[in-house]
Amino acid sequence: MEKVLLLLSVLCLGVMSQPIPESDRLFSIAIGRIQHLHLLAQRLLSDFESSLQADGQRQLNKIFLQDFCNSDYIITPIDKHETQRSSVLKLLSISYRLVESWESPSRALSGGSAPRNQISRALADLKTGILLLIQTNQGGGEVFSDGSTPQLAPFGNFYQSLGADDSLRRTYELLSCFKKDMHKVETYLTVAKCRLSPEANCTL
Repeated sequence: MEKVLLLLSVLCLGVMSQPIPESDRLFSIAIGRIQHLHLLAQRLLSDFESSLQADGQRQLNKIFLQDFCNSDYIITPIDKHETQRSSVLKLLSISYRLVESWESPSRALSGGSAPRNQISRALADLKTGILLLIQTNQGGGEVFSDGSTPQLAPFGNFYQSLGADDSLRRTYELLSCFKKDMHKVETYLTVAKCRLSPEANCTL
């Protein structure tokens, strides 16, 4: 009996000491970073809404937020079923483009210079991490197999302020779109990681 227990202990130790695959490690880091960004986006939007005076709240209630953001020029899965059917590389490529699309707009996010700097650094780190994941999962070939790049409208042309009366709408749309896109990236990276585990249930 003691020999059996000793053998089991050795086997368990061997399994626990197995190195974590590079792709798994990179995915864990990337997902941790996007979760942080998504939470930060939620906090910024919540802080903005709660900071408004009663008059501002009434204006905000009248704003019709278009279901359109600057990053919507990037083609993404239309629903959760298409997301689940998408390949790992497709989800990684879309995530990369979404993160890249926020490099300039993130500088205009409200909440003080510290949060803006934090967001810019986090986006840059996440972009680098996703690029490494793409290269790891396709053997270092072309980053984007279709050879295409997103045709994004210039930052200033989309989130433009038409005057003092429009600043509330501009800020609200900017923060709402940032939150929306960070949620997308978190979903795509989570599903992509899950897709690499055949036994896992990747249901959204």
